[in-house]
Amino acid sequence: MADATGRRPEMVLFYADFATPPPMRELKAITALGATPVITWEPWRWRRGGGHDRSTFTLRSIASGAHDEYLLLWATELSRWAAPAWLRFAHEFNGTWYPWSAGTGSTADEYVTADEYVTAWRHVHEIFGAAGADNISWVWAPTVVFAGSAELDDWYPGDGFVDLLGVDGYNWGTSRRWSRWTDPEELFGMTFSKLRTLCPGRPIIVTEVGCADEGGTKPCWITDLVDYLAAQSDVLGFVWFNHDKEVDWRLCSTSESAAAMADALR
Repeated sequence: MADATGRRPEMVLFYADFATPPPMRELKAITALGATPVITWEPWRWRRGGGHDRSTFTLRSIASGAHDEYLLLWATELSRWAAPAWLRFAHEFNGTWYPWSAGTGSTADEYVTADEYVTAWRHVHEIFGAAGADNISWVWAPTVVFAGSAELDDWYPGDGFVDLLGVDGYNWGTSRRWSRWTDPEELFGMTFSKLRTLCPGRPIIVTEVGCADEGGTKPCWITDLVDYLAAQSDVLGFVWFNHDKEVDWRLCSTSESAAAMADALR
């Protein structure tokens, strides 16, 4: 992406599941670029060939101490590394698509509650604190609020357990039957307002953002996004989700999109 925009990234986000050892190689490589590593730590196990083990690493088992040895390994290694990193644990909890998300679970016993999320978050945070991992900043990152999403207030771990506020948002355009073209202010504005009410003065990061090509003009949307976020004094920056996944979110999906980002960042 740096080649497409002509600008070296200041943050690099990557993903790790709960079977991943402490990602020291990735941290060192990102730091060598002069960027801040943003670790998205997902409490499940990725399966080879696709799919996920959704049952081994539950919020309840994390809070119970069942995985403390693994958590302590991460905490100890990251503490010894000492350089700054941001840790985004169990993101997009207010959606419905992850096993740690609000209201997921096929039975009442499996139903994920806000209390379980907060207890698990605090437990992981306390292990890192006990290990002296003060170089780690904790990023609490909902997805943009939508009709039926969980109330953010109930899922907030508390000021002593969160350093930065994240938010993920995507303009799906008309790529799906249920979606429509959505401008950046409409996409993020309500969530920014809720975060500012919940945590006044706390810095915000757009931890994932992307735009489809279908339904509008992606280059113009990119320009509008950068202008809109630049006008938010408490938004530190954004991470573009540069992957061809559900749709082609990449900046280089067209040369015009890449050029728009390069121009906007200048």
